[in-house]
Amino acid sequence: MGVGKSTVGELLAQRLDAAYRDTDADIVASQGKEISDIFLDDGEPHFRALESAAVRAALAEHTGVLSLGGGAVLDASTRELLGGLPVAYLTMEVTEAVRRTGLSAARPLLTVVNPRQQWKQLMEERRHLYTEVARVVVATDERTPEEVADAVLDALELRKA
Repeated sequence: MGVGKSTVGELLAQRLDAAYRDTDADIVASQGKEISDIFLDDGEPHFRALESAAVRAALAEHTGVLSLGGGAVLDASTRELLGGLPVAYLTMEVTEAVRRTGLSAARPLLTVVNPRQQWKQLMEERRHLYTEVARVVVATDERTPEEVADAVLDALELRKA
């Protein structure tokens, strides 16, 4: 959350002269409401089902750069679909997450008494899943989105000649 997936994804797409797609945006468009509202109105299990379907559709229909929501890797079928693809896992430390997002209520999984602790717990629970599907891990701390995009292109050896 807040690592810059969408911003970096858009930059990567521009640099690769490819289309860009974000599964969170797909869900918002198909449901007609924000993800935080889906969580509140329909619950996390419903959102995760929507997310899994959105990822399946995007991977079947889209050949460019794709950004997935932070919880997409919780689904085993999603992790299986990502196998062998050039996936980059963007990381950051909790202090950077606080600076970037303020750990605000707009993040439905962080609407708790101690959002810093919740963020740390989510990362501890998910980190092994992210590394399972990622071909490369790129730290975003103290980097501009442009620098992160360059690092991803270099790490995945995707620089256009």
